[in-house]
This record gives sequence, C-alpha cells and structure tokens, in this order.
Amino acid sequence: YVKDERTKQFAYSFHAAADRNGFILGTIVTPGNIHDSTMFEPLLEKVIENCGKPDAVAADAGYKTPAIAQYLIENNIRPVLPYTRPRTKKSYLRKHDCVYDKHFDCYICPEGQVLEYRTTTKEGYRQYFSNPTKCKNCSLLTQCTQSQNHQKLIQRHVWEDYLEEADHLRYTTENRIIYAKRKETIERVFADAKEKHGMRWTTLRGLKKLSMQAMLTFAAMNLKKLANWTWTSPKMV
Repeated sequence: YVKDERTKQFAYSFHAAADRNGFILGTIVTPGNIHDSTMFEPLLEKVIENCGKPDAVAADAGYKTPAIAQYLIENNIRPVLPYTRPRTKKSYLRKHDCVYDKHFDCYICPEGQVLEYRTTTKEGYRQYFSNPTKCKNCSLLTQCTQSQNHQKLIQRHVWEDYLEEADHLRYTTENRIIYAKRKETIERVFADAKEKHGMRWTTLRGLKKLSMQAMLTFAAMNLKKLANWTWTSPKMV
C-alpha cells in the first residue's frame, strides 16, 4: 500500500491506545494507507467498552481534526491535542489573520473586506469568498491570494468551533501535564514494540494474521510491565 506521499511500500499500521501507566488498552490493525484519524473513533469505542470512558484523551497531530474534537467534546471527554503549524505558504496571510464573525457568519480580512458564505462542500467545509472587484486593487493582494481572478477563499469546517475549543484547552495546565505523559506512555509502547518485539517489520501477510500478532505482542508487553510492577527484590541475609 502507499503509506504516504513519499513512502511507497507494502505496509500495515498498528493503531493502539494506552493508559497513563503505559498499559495497552486496545489495538486495531489496518492497511498502511488508512489514515490514523479514521481509526480514532472505533479504537476509542473499543477502549470504552472494555475499560470504561476516560476523562481525557491525548493524541498527536495526526488526530487533530474537527470530527475528532467534536466526538470527544460531545462525549464529555477532554481533548488533549498539540499545536499544529499553519499550512499557509510563507509570507502569505494566514487564516487567523482574518476575523470570523459568528453572528453574521462571515470573515473580515485585515483590510476590512467581508468574505461572505457561499456553499458547503461534501467534506463539510463552509466556503467564504471575497469580492474580486475590491481585491483587485488591494495593497495586500500579493500576500493574500494567488487566484487569477483576485478572489480570496477561506474554508471553515462545520465543526470548527470544537477544534477551536480544543486549541483553547491546550493552554491549560491540565492539558500540558497530560500531553507531556505521551512520550512516557504510548510513544514508549511503539518504541518497545519496534525495537524489542520485531514490529518494525513483519514476516506475516494478511490483516487476520497481523491482528493476532499485535494482540499477542501487546498482551506480552502488558504482562512484562505487570511483572516488573509486582517484582520484589529478595532480602539480603
């Protein structure tokens, strides 16, 4: 499968969730071309079914989508998501340079022009367009858009409010403490699985076989951790 834009190879992806102590709570195996964010909801539902609903969920930037933010907040689960860099080209005006007016459902650019709502795409993005007649003579045109008809387009997902709320929570002390534990928990799980348990490469083929390998490997890792926790050093005579 094509794993991403740069890597072309036959691959599988192991999606896993761990608790604050690093114990693996659930895993799903998919072909390598399945994006991580699409597996978030079924994996979390599996964890909820087996272990109960968590108070918060920390995930990396690949899971920072409006749909995931909406799912977490609507289910009263605290989203702990990282900062992501804007994808706007360097030296161009960014989306947050324009102000969103929730009451009138429009964007206002730095020069005061209103970008009005026109349509919603099938992916759930509301599109706001500027007036090309006004943009044509704007002093910021070269920093604003490369459109040949001098028209600025801004897209806003229908669940963008949830993503903005997740961004606001990122500045809280609780979120910073929780997110800092990612490198000690799930990142450690994947590192140990790859380096110590042969999961960097597979000698098997097929989702069924890989799923069995993942379950057995993660079960063994949980047992090893449990054994380390319960181990007591013998007393010196």
